[in-house]
Amino acid sequence: MIKVGDKLPSGSLQEFVEVEGNGCSIGPNSFDVEKTSAGKTIAIFGLPGAFTPTCSAKHVPGYLEEASALKTAGVDEIWCVSVNDPFVMGAWARDQKSSGKVRMMADGSADFAKATGLTFDLTARGMGVRSQRYSMLVKDGVVKALNIEAPGKFEVSDAKTLVAQAQQLKS
Repeated sequence: MIKVGDKLPSGSLQEFVEVEGNGCSIGPNSFDVEKTSAGKTIAIFGLPGAFTPTCSAKHVPGYLEEASALKTAGVDEIWCVSVNDPFVMGAWARDQKSSGKVRMMADGSADFAKATGLTFDLTARGMGVRSQRYSMLVKDGVVKALNIEAPGKFEVSDAKTLVAQAQQLKS
């Protein structure tokens, strides 16, 4: 399992891009994790699935509310990573009105979740292998803070916790 001090695993995540530009076409675009995180401080939060109750009602809204506080604390980008395809993540981004605040990154085959060791097996509930609920602060591809939730909990991966950690890292 990934831990503080580790580099993010190599691989890619997909994002549904709504507006063509900056080398991106409309629709799903693939982003190399190593290249995309290089030279940046990124707040990453992972969750089991788009449109699920806690994820839609608490997790994403908290990061949308705290986006400016995270930026003030030195965070360049905020990524929401979920084991869904980029089309679902794009629809969820529109539903949550996350454009310009949170990048909704698809981990369609759970490759990123598996590489970090942060998987959660929901096969018995018909959802397959998913991501655990977590948050991490990453600087230049290296994990500086990591908060992993116990199954069914939402206590440590919230945006306010990561804001405090980002402020501490910045000091």
